[in-house]
Amino acid sequence: MESHRAELPGIRAFVELADTLVSDFDVMDFLHGLAERAVDLLDVQASGLLVTDQRGNLALMAASSEQSRLLELFQLQNEQGPCLDCFRSGEAVHCADLTGPEARRLWGRFAEEAVGCGFSAVSALPMRLRHEVIGALNLFSTEPGELAPVTVELGQALADIATIGLLHERAVRAGEVLAEQLQTALTSRIIIEQAKGVLAERHVWSMERAFTALRDYARSHNGRLTDIAHGIVTRTLDPGDLIDPPDHADR
Repeated sequence: MESHRAELPGIRAFVELADTLVSDFDVMDFLHGLAERAVDLLDVQASGLLVTDQRGNLALMAASSEQSRLLELFQLQNEQGPCLDCFRSGEAVHCADLTGPEARRLWGRFAEEAVGCGFSAVSALPMRLRHEVIGALNLFSTEPGELAPVTVELGQALADIATIGLLHERAVRAGEVLAEQLQTALTSRIIIEQAKGVLAERHVWSMERAFTALRDYARSHNGRLTDIAHGIVTRTLDPGDLIDPPDHADR
């Protein structure tokens, strides 16, 4: 019975994190919630999240405490630390004793800074979906020692669901941008067709001849074709200002 009670907070955490995927998605709230849940569930004293943008640049996105926030920034500024190694390799990185020779060899300045902040051990778990790594979850402990395997598994599961959430949000955002671009293109096409119709009626031109005049005017005045067309349609630009295209002038 006790084991079932112990599982309940973890189950609730996953439900809350997954729920952000179907409601209004607030990236920062999502990541700060993950950092807090990691501390609550994994028996660590602090956590931090470094996430890459779509150009591959890592940035601090969330931290559970001021000390972990400063440590994450220290990693970025000095380009050394377990979170960076984890991101580069796509594999988990564990250090059971930040005062030991291995930690000093790998991350001398970071290890010293972490110990100065009161931490004795650190683990970094990749935020990875198949071959795509988008960041790392850092877990800081005030006592030396390895994380239990079950703790590592739960931490990796949290990192995985965060990865899915972020990739989902990026895909939605990319889709929205594409949809907006397509809608803009469609709207522009309609305006251009309307402008061609205005010019064709005013000058008794063919639609092809009207389009050539529209394009020539835009180029000669360093204007956007859509803007010139909009001016013709709204009558802020006099259709009479557009002259007969050279290819048609003598016909």
